[in-house]
Amino acid sequence: MALKHDILKVLGNNALSFDESAGCLFVEVPKDEIIPSLKILKSELGFDFLSDLFGVDNSALYAKKAKKSKKDENNEEQADTLSSSLPRFEVIYLLLNLTTNKRLQVRIRVPEDDLTVESATSLWKAANWPERECYDMFGIKFKGHPYLRRLLMWEEFPAHPLRKDYPLEGMGEERDMKYEPEGTGHWT
Repeated sequence: MALKHDILKVLGNNALSFDESAGCLFVEVPKDEIIPSLKILKSELGFDFLSDLFGVDNSALYAKKAKKSKKDENNEEQADTLSSSLPRFEVIYLLLNLTTNKRLQVRIRVPEDDLTVESATSLWKAANWPERECYDMFGIKFKGHPYLRRLLMWEEFPAHPLRKDYPLEGMGEERDMKYEPEGTGHWT
């Protein structure tokens, strides 16, 4: 694939791995090299549009693979190594070249003990709200973000609801919101 060759040429060793699914190319880069890599992809390959970025919690996937590995091979050490060696979270950037209509997904892995990633708002202003959503839902902080606050949950909310360890029924959090009937004014 020509795009893969071009990415290898400009990113070099920063292109850790490639994957292709449903006609879309994925490239994984090191977490510490995300901004330089995105700059190169934008300036040299024309990926000038960030259509989205989002977080992924892979803990359930890794646990399932570890369980299968344990069942298939009856090897507890290998199963424990699988679930502990891969970082729990990912941040995925969806890029588009508006001239050629080529798409690219850039993935970084984010370990649970270091949930800080450089902000892409210096490259694309469109990264602002998706980074806030990722922070709100997963707890991944974006260093250098101009206004990193919760986007969907209230500031005092004690958890990050899209993490796989967050219970489906919630943790009993409630926000006392009273709605005043129409014409009387405000939410309180």
